[in-house]
Amino acid sequence: MQLHGYFRSSASYRVRIALNLKKIDYEQVSVHLIKDGGQQFSESFKAINPESLVPVLVDEHNGHEVAISQSLAILEYLEEKYPSVPILPKDFSDRAYVRSLSLSIACDIHPINNLRVLKYLSANFAATEEQKNTWYRHWCEKGLRVIEERLATNRQRGDFCFGNQVTMADCCLIPQIFNAQRFQCDLSEMPNLMEINQRCLELDAFRRATPANQPDAE
Repeated sequence: MQLHGYFRSSASYRVRIALNLKKIDYEQVSVHLIKDGGQQFSESFKAINPESLVPVLVDEHNGHEVAISQSLAILEYLEEKYPSVPILPKDFSDRAYVRSLSLSIACDIHPINNLRVLKYLSANFAATEEQKNTWYRHWCEKGLRVIEERLATNRQRGDFCFGNQVTMADCCLIPQIFNAQRFQCDLSEMPNLMEINQRCLELDAFRRATPANQPDAE
């Protein structure tokens, strides 16, 4: 099994956490998003993923190779193939809750702060570095405040996003917190998120997945 990704990509980070939680051996293949004009645009990588996005999980299935893109699709694939260490609750309504938290991060916060969006702001609207950072902080803080409010009223209060079970939602949240801190977002009024972040980073599966601990880290 191979994971094509980039050490600082939050989507790749999500998948690394899940692979570690499930104790799955895998090989990392670095796709540098900045070097060489962006290695994700190379013909060799586009042959794997025409979207030119990371991560991509390459695995063997029924005697042939499959390439799966989109981090949440990869997490669902891993959950179905390796269910012994679950990252989704048993109850279907609880699973929907965890998925909704995950999708709020992966679909509402992350895409409009993605590297290609920030680069587009610079190239087409002459946005300065300060303006891009302001853009980033606005959307990231706005989205995380919603997650904070949902967790504050969740009937399954506990150590993690869903009670005391580490789930897909935590796999998505911790990389987003990493990005938020990197861009100096104001997280002072998000105590639930910060407590969950601290607890998760005490776990080996999360620590080993951090960008600084990856072989392509700079």
